[in-house]
Amino acid sequence: MTTPIADDDAWAAFERRDRAWDERLVVAVTTTRIYCRPSCPARRPRREHVRFLADGAAARAAGFRPCLRCRPDEAARDRLAVARAIAAIEGADAPPPLETLARIAGYAPHHFHRIFKRATGVTPAAYARARRATRAADALSQEPNVTDALYRAGYSGPSRFYDETRDRLGMAPSAWVRGGAGVTIRWVLAPTSLGPMLVAATEKGLCRVSFDEDEAALATRFPNATILPGNDALATLAARVVAEVETPGRDTDLPLDVQGTAFQEAVWQALRRIPAGESMSYAQLAATVGRPNAVRAAGSACGANNVAVVIPCHRVTRSDGSMGGYAYGLERKRTLRARERQQD
Repeated sequence: MTTPIADDDAWAAFERRDRAWDERLVVAVTTTRIYCRPSCPARRPRREHVRFLADGAAARAAGFRPCLRCRPDEAARDRLAVARAIAAIEGADAPPPLETLARIAGYAPHHFHRIFKRATGVTPAAYARARRATRAADALSQEPNVTDALYRAGYSGPSRFYDETRDRLGMAPSAWVRGGAGVTIRWVLAPTSLGPMLVAATEKGLCRVSFDEDEAALATRFPNATILPGNDALATLAARVVAEVETPGRDTDLPLDVQGTAFQEAVWQALRRIPAGESMSYAQLAATVGRPNAVRAAGSACGANNVAVVIPCHRVTRSDGSMGGYAYGLERKRTLRARERQQD
């Protein structure tokens, strides 16, 4: 006989629909004889009618059938399929075509495209481009010239290399080699009710938004860029950022010029999709980008966020509901969260 997993933490995860627990167990309901994922959107049964089992096989062996709403067995297969595709992307010199990835995953191309984007927040092609651009950035920091970096990163020719890296890095690859030399960043210290806020931007968009920093901190972060005082365009942009501090969640289209690894960028995109006034645990965030075991890495990606408030890492909490950390102090995090709830 299968032994149920009697775990108060599992019940708490089921109550809050924690997607990170989808990898750990299934929830069997004795009154309906159905088993679900912990994140199933269906109405919650009473605690005494619930059993926690290791997986779908254990639930079926105990006489339960899969939920037709959350489809727990399909979800598990989908996660494995995405994991296989990511492994294929990581091991390839050039981005594999969708048809190849779908064949590896065992799905039709259009269906796999939808599954991959739902799991990671980006399309297979975008994920592959981001991974190749990450290799390019690494190579540019090690190679003496762009040509060597180009071929080391797996590009077949210069035109695609320049197109992809310029879109992602926000500057020409040769400038990247020189640590950002030739890039102009304008800055301003904008007053807010949470203290002075540094707002800095390139021509492309915001590259740094932070509290408790000044021009010296900006120059340290971008040592080879040209740092200039703000102009009228930056003043307009800074006013929009300040408005997000005072009445958050109303301006979701602020332009950005930030870079990170493919995983970090997937996390940042997921953060921007969290509605104002709502929250997500670090475990849920990791699961949202298709890496449920990368909870620490998801936290590190939040810590690497260069644009406070605009990429709203203040909307992430620990699994127990506590605040967790925040680079600019928990009091600011509490205030931002409270203001967002008031805007609902």
